[in-house]
Amino acid sequence: MPRLTIVTDAWHPQVNGVVRSIETTNRELQKMGVEVSMITPAPFRSAPMPTYPEIRLSLVTPSRIGRMLEEQQPDYIHIATEGPLGLMARRWCLKHKRAFSTTYHTRFPEYVAARLPVPLSWLYAYVRWFHNRGGGCMVATESLRRELAAQGLTNLSLWSRGIDTSLFYPREKTEKPFGLPRPIFMTVGRVAVEKNLPAFLDLDLPGSKVVVGDGPARADLQARYPDVHFTGMKHGEDLARAYAEADVFVFPSKTDTFGNTILEALASGVPVAGYPVTGPIDIIPSGSNAGAMDHNLQIACIAALQASPQAARRLAETYSWEAATQQFFDNVVEAKEQRRRRGLRQRFGIRPRDADSYQAPATE
Repeated sequence: MPRLTIVTDAWHPQVNGVVRSIETTNRELQKMGVEVSMITPAPFRSAPMPTYPEIRLSLVTPSRIGRMLEEQQPDYIHIATEGPLGLMARRWCLKHKRAFSTTYHTRFPEYVAARLPVPLSWLYAYVRWFHNRGGGCMVATESLRRELAAQGLTNLSLWSRGIDTSLFYPREKTEKPFGLPRPIFMTVGRVAVEKNLPAFLDLDLPGSKVVVGDGPARADLQARYPDVHFTGMKHGEDLARAYAEADVFVFPSKTDTFGNTILEALASGVPVAGYPVTGPIDIIPSGSNAGAMDHNLQIACIAALQASPQAARRLAETYSWEAATQQFFDNVVEAKEQRRRRGLRQRFGIRPRDADSYQAPATE
């Protein structure tokens, strides 16, 4: 049975797409017969992240992460985040010449720059430094792969996402959900500055606007937009029922790398309105009747009212966690193979195209 260790700074009690993706992938990997160990913030002391106290940063030493990795004895190591745990695991892997893969889950440079006066060029230099030493960096969409390649990232591979269509599915709509008149324009996710929520909340739309989720910007936005209904955080069945009440799902973010909430809305039979940016343009094909995209978000929202709930559901059904997890594990295996090829090139000076078939000379 292959053994895999996943190192992630993003974990419970955080509620976001990164945590859900890792958690679901973990379950699917175990179904595939992969023995998964996790290194998460749970056993470590932590400090609140500046400007975003809901996210806590682990206080960890290289030696402790090293001991954990040595005890777990993984065949493969995947580093999911660029935080303290990811940094220490990366350091250990490089020191011990162990292959590892990484994931670019979030637009780390843009998120930091939105909160701190740090130039984007410096932040992208850090991202290149972090990811390019691994055997492979996974990204969620083709458009993001092109974008990061232009920023100098290498060994990029695709890892898509899936959706639980048995939880998120079309349901009978009530006449006045949340006590509000239709149509219901809804967004779901972390209520934070990077989600660009005012672009949605400022729109002049018929019916009602609903925000499902919580985060550091909620109190301010709730005060600024008293006519918008904020439900707070929802999970599981409550979240699925909320999705199914929407007439249009609005995705105002311009910085997400995928958009798991888009899949959840589509699976619920809810057409999506968004900007033509990474995430929406990758999930919703051009000409699809599952939603609408426009550089003018209001135009997209009104057009999405005429889109097809049935088309939305059919599109969601093409995304399975089983296929996404197989893609993930294939990338993990390939990252280790890339490390082997790189070692052969460095040791014996062979050309990249010969590394696949090269046999090292026998030793006494």
